[in-house]
Amino acid sequence: MAKILVVDDEPAILSLIRNALITDNHLVTTISDSTQVCRNDLGAYDLILLDVMMPGVDGFTLCREIRAAVDCPILFLTAKTLESDLMYGLGLGADDYIVKPFGIGALRARIGAHLRRESRERRNVLYLENVHFNLSGKELLVQEDKVPLTKSEYEICEFLARSRGQVFSKEHIYETVFGFDGESDRSAITEHIKNIRAKLSKYGIDAIETIWGIGYKWNL
Repeated sequence: MAKILVVDDEPAILSLIRNALITDNHLVTTISDSTQVCRNDLGAYDLILLDVMMPGVDGFTLCREIRAAVDCPILFLTAKTLESDLMYGLGLGADDYIVKPFGIGALRARIGAHLRRESRERRNVLYLENVHFNLSGKELLVQEDKVPLTKSEYEICEFLARSRGQVFSKEHIYETVFGFDGESDRSAITEHIKNIRAKLSKYGIDAIETIWGIGYKWNL
């Protein structure tokens, strides 16, 4: 299951792609107005599909603007068939293109191939605004400065960041990070969050929000 963003100004195309990808158990977000793409949310996606010919901000422009901020595959949906157009798009940082009109089977196969490759080759880095996680090294960095988190503090941050925007109770965080047999207790989560906030505040970062009576969420 992957999180996929599809940007196309044709509602019928969005509906067609959404239904096809849901069949493969992907989580699909569709946007018909390219100017409404939220740059802060892009790090949550595993693959992005962009139509080339769109009013407002076209796919080429959008790709150029977001490529440095995302590490996932970007594929163009395009009616353009000139080699110069296609090479220009790839030069902007796109990974591939799918020519319209396309068959649903071919679309699913192409996306599946990119996701499989990504699972093998993707750099172990999670980018969220000016904060990024070195997943293999278990490090959280702000503008390339390593934040001095303990192992438990890092694990809490990574868990919340991987599901950014979702609220988790202290009990859920505890059970996920420490396991049922953890040597701490659930009240320790409150203290860990306090320490994390103090360390991130030195960089002007306010990443963890308290949802009173429920729990915490990563809000970057």
